[in-house]
This record gives sequence, structure tokens and C-alpha cells, in this order.
Amino acid sequence: MPTWLMVWPGNPALSAALLVVTLILVLYGARAPAHRGILGVARAVNQGCKRIAVALRGVQGRLSERTREVLLSEGLEDTERQIEQEFRRISDAVDRDLGAYPVLHRKLADQVARIDEDYQKVTDTPPAPESWTRTLEASGELVRQAGDQSAAAKAVGALRSAIQEAHEEAMESYRDTSRQRHELLARMVPAWRSMSSTLDRVERSVAGIFERARHLDELMDRYREIAKEANMAERKLASSTLTQFVTASLVLVVASLGGFINFQLIALPMSEMVGATSRLGSMQTSDVAALVIILIEITMGLFLMESLRITRLFPVIGRLDARTRRQMAWATFSILLILAGIESSLAYMRDMLAADRAALTQQLAGSTVTRPEFMWIPAVGQMVMGFILPFALTFVAIPLESFIHSGRIVLGQVTAGLLRAVAFTVEMVGFGVDHAGKALNNLYDVFIFLPLKVEELVMSERERRARDVRADRTTSTA
Repeated sequence: MPTWLMVWPGNPALSAALLVVTLILVLYGARAPAHRGILGVARAVNQGCKRIAVALRGVQGRLSERTREVLLSEGLEDTERQIEQEFRRISDAVDRDLGAYPVLHRKLADQVARIDEDYQKVTDTPPAPESWTRTLEASGELVRQAGDQSAAAKAVGALRSAIQEAHEEAMESYRDTSRQRHELLARMVPAWRSMSSTLDRVERSVAGIFERARHLDELMDRYREIAKEANMAERKLASSTLTQFVTASLVLVVASLGGFINFQLIALPMSEMVGATSRLGSMQTSDVAALVIILIEITMGLFLMESLRITRLFPVIGRLDARTRRQMAWATFSILLILAGIESSLAYMRDMLAADRAALTQQLAGSTVTRPEFMWIPAVGQMVMGFILPFALTFVAIPLESFIHSGRIVLGQVTAGLLRAVAFTVEMVGFGVDHAGKALNNLYDVFIFLPLKVEELVMSERERRARDVRADRTTSTA
């Protein structure tokens, strides 16, 4: 024990006991103000935490509402774009397949008329074989009755021969006519096939239009659900947005790896062009130059996609007329082609520099410098990669647009969730501080339990005496 706390320097135990008794008495005397102070601080912290939680929930609610509005707006815009595309496709299909329907109808009418005419020509008119047969039988009977040598028999025989010849000629004529009819029928087959092919083509065109019309009806139903702000539509949009965000993130990661490979292809030769010793901050100037070339390629690819109206990150480009956008597309494509050629030459230069460094290393080591036999193969491969990668990076604009649009919504949802969690945590902290204040008061009373017990006994004795006095007064009054 420090000497300045010892009341009796020669008796530390008595000094400690006196200090403890003094502390208990002081704490007992300050019990009511201490309780009020502890509870006041705890309640103030609790109220402050509640106010902070309410404010955070308000911000979270406004952010959630804003995110919901953006989600529905994006869904409406995307659905409107799909509906517009479907209308354009249906219009193109109608113009392409059914625009020449009058000519097609006239062609079908001509084919039907030709088939009907040929059909009328192939009408079968066979001779009456029964009449010829009865005539021949009757003439034969007359010849047998008259005898073979009589004049009547000879006349009837001559008549029979004439009738027989006429019958044979009629049958031969019928056979010729049937052969002509068969030729006409054979000539009708291509017309039937042409008509069947034409009708099948019309059927396919109409079926395709009906299929697009059904898809258009589905899009219109989806548009109405989004416009009515239905919960089901909102959940579908949120799920679709999260899927787009994850997919776009993965594609951008792959594109970043492609950009890194592209950077490695041109970083070394760029050091020979801009100098290997110059630096721009903490980076070498050659690395900065290579990075700038890659970023310019990505930018040109983005402008090319905007000019082709594949992406819509820049509404100004989308509002340009078709001729200006076409000129802009050709200009950006030309720049990309030039940059691809430059990268291809830089990749070839990189292979040459690598070969020179390898030869220098061998020469310094004292060994014979040998050049590989097929060293042109990796050189050609690097040149092809240097030419293709700029065009591959052009398509980064598509996942980038999806990432930006979906990332805004996903970030809003994640931020709203974090605000909700922080508000709950702050509220729980205030609740805990409030209960901690009550627990601290109880702990305070534990240190001064002896005076409190004495106070309790004294108060109970006073109450007992007061009850006795009241009882005596009641008895005397009665």
C-alpha cells in the first residue's frame, strides 16, 4: 500500500480497513446521484443510438426506393428495346416474305387456272364398247343364218369388216387421246409442286410471324407487369440483374487477362521506342505508353459498338443520324485496324529483341551463338496475337455496359443491406448500453450492501413502529 494512503503508517491492515469503510460510506452517500448519473448516461446513449438507427433506416429506405425505381426503369427500358426490336423484325419479315404477296397471289392464280385448263383437257371420253360389241355380234349372227355364199351374207360380212375396222380405229384414237391426257397430267406435276412449295413458303413465313407475335405478347405482358410495379416482376428483374452482374464481372475478368497478355506483348518493344530509363512517377514510361495504347483500343472499340448501336452508353452517339454513325464506325474501325497493325509489328519486334538478348547472353557466357531452326513460328504466333487481341478487346464494351447498369442496382442493394445491418447493430448497442447501466447500478449496490442492509433493517423497524402506533391509536379511538 502506498504510504500516502496509510492512516497509521505502522498498521497497514487497520489503514486498509479504514479506507474501505470510508469508501463504502462515500459510495453509500453518493448512491442516489450515482444511480441517476449512470442511468442518465445509459439512456442518453440508448436514445442516441435509436436516433442514429432511425436515421440510417430512413437513408436505407430512400436508397432502397431509389434502387427500386432504377431497377424498374432499367427493366422498362430493356423491355421497350426488345419490343422495338421485335416490331422491327416483324416489319422486316412482313416486307421480306409477304411484301410480294400480290405477285405471289397472281402466280398462284395463274397456276390454278393452268391446272384447271389442263384438267379440263384430260377429261376422259371413252367409246361405248357395248354398242360396238352388240353390232358385231348381230352381224355375225346374220352371216351364220344367211350362209356364207349368199349375197346378203357377203353384204353383212363386208359391213361387219367395216364396223370392225371402225371399232379398231376408234380404239386407237382413244389410246392416242389417253396418251395425250397422260402427258398433260405429267405436265401438271411441276405446277402442283411449285404451288405446294409456294404455299409451304407462305406457311413458314406466317408461322414465323405468329411466333414473333407470341413473343411480342409475352414482352407486352412483362412490360405491363413492370409498369404496374408488380412484386413478381421486381423479383425477376432483381434476379436477372444479379445474374447479369456476375456474368459481366466474369467476362471482364477474362478480358482483363487478355489485356494483360496484350500489355506483355508490346511493353518490351515500347521500351526501345520511348526509352527504358525514363519514368513517369513510379512506372516506366514504356509501360505507360503500352497501357495507353491498350486503353485507346478499348475506347475505339467502345465507340465502334456505340456507332453500331450494339451498346448505348453514350446517348449522344445514339442520337446521331445513320450516315454520321456509319462514318464514325468506319473511322473507329480504321483506327483499330491501324493499331492492330502497330501491335502486330511490335509483337514481331519483341520476338527479335528476345532473340537478340538470348544471343547476347550466350555470347557473354562464351558459348557458340545458335539460332533455332523454327524461330519464325513463335514470331508469327505473336504477330497474329498482336493483330487479333485489339479486335477481341473491342467486345469488352458489351459486358462493360451490362456491368455498369447492373452494378448500380447491385451496389444500391448491397449498400441498403449494409445500412440495415448497421442500423440494427447501433440499435443493439444502445439496447446493450441501457441494460449495462442497470447492471452497473446493481453492481454498485453490491459494493455497499452492508450499509444498504443496515438501512433496510432501520427502515423496516421504523415501519413496524409506525404500524404499532397506528394500531394503538385505532384501539384507543375504538
